[in-house]
Amino acid sequence: MSLLLWGVLPYVSIALLIAGTFWRARYDRFGWTTHSTQVHESRLLRIGSPLFHFGMLFVVLGHVVGLVIPQSWTDAAGVSDHTYHLLAVSTGAVAGVAAAAGIGILVHRRFTVPAVRKATLRGDRLMYTFLLGAMLLGLAATILNSTGATGDYNYREGISIWFRSLFTFQPDYHLMGAAPLAFQLHVLFGFTLFALIPYSRLVHMFSAPVQYLFRPYVVYRRRDPKLTADRAARRGWERAR
Repeated sequence: MSLLLWGVLPYVSIALLIAGTFWRARYDRFGWTTHSTQVHESRLLRIGSPLFHFGMLFVVLGHVVGLVIPQSWTDAAGVSDHTYHLLAVSTGAVAGVAAAAGIGILVHRRFTVPAVRKATLRGDRLMYTFLLGAMLLGLAATILNSTGATGDYNYREGISIWFRSLFTFQPDYHLMGAAPLAFQLHVLFGFTLFALIPYSRLVHMFSAPVQYLFRPYVVYRRRDPKLTADRAARRGWERAR
């Protein structure tokens, strides 16, 4: 089971991510969209969307630093283990709470605003389940590890080494199998979410992800009734004088 979960499943997830993204880009270009519901409701969207997107940006950066950069590098740079964990927990907690608050507002909006609820697809419900699960489990693992509930476990000596071993195609799955349950569930939800990305609205993250954060909101305007009536009165081949 340990080999299956931590030595096989990650590659299956990444394969589904790559294959699905290629398929969407090749055969479903018009479906490559966020399915924006701003036209139905914008007040909650203006609050929840920036909180979630900016929070997730820093959450992802924190994961990259924690998983990819070896502990020996930070030790060589003169950063003590205590200082590293203090910075990681403080910044990660702020980013995680912001992202969790943002997705909470967006989920509340999606299921309480009738028009937005009707525009919700079945895949959206599955995506939100694993997205919320991964975020809440990540926060729970951070809190438990910081309060000593997981003992003296150091994820940089276990999970990080296992994660980097995936890139050499020699996964040290025993390290991940020895991780606390909260971390294991967080990783499982995370890799499942990776596999769902190409088949959900999350695929938009591959479309200029940085520029997307600073894009202007779509502005919907009503047509002038006078112009609409005038256009309907004229035939297609008639020109306005």
